[in-house]
Amino acid sequence: MKGLIQRVTHASVTVDKQTVSAIKAGLLLLLGVERSDSPETAEKLCRKVVNYRVFPDDQGRMNRSLLDTGGSLLVVPQFTLAADTRSGTRPGFSVAASPDHAEAMFQAFLAVSEQHLGNSAVGRGQFGADMKVALENDGPVTFLLEVGGESG
Repeated sequence: MKGLIQRVTHASVTVDKQTVSAIKAGLLLLLGVERSDSPETAEKLCRKVVNYRVFPDDQGRMNRSLLDTGGSLLVVPQFTLAADTRSGTRPGFSVAASPDHAEAMFQAFLAVSEQHLGNSAVGRGQFGADMKVALENDGPVTFLLEVGGESG
């Protein structure tokens, strides 16, 4: 499972010109699911995301996490993050999860996120939709976080 986190001052997801979710300060997470991912993988990545220290402390160092700041999390399913880009000029998707499995893992990730942060602090994209994601990247601060599934 892969998560691209971006520290944001605000972010939103729009589907068919309707805003389906929006957050203020916090993290935007683009979530890629691979075939080997499980609910345990989702839990592991979620713990990493909410505890990852990307927010400044009083000295301006990145020493505070989403849990420390009380910020929000916007989770957007991102199929293309599961692409194999190691060779050639066209991405391969042989390790990407099937749509059914990816949606189940997306829902599992959301459930765990809400346990850690509370329902009101977690926004969500719409699985399988053509989404427009708007954000103001703060910093910019962007990190790719990865955790292995059952076989990885």
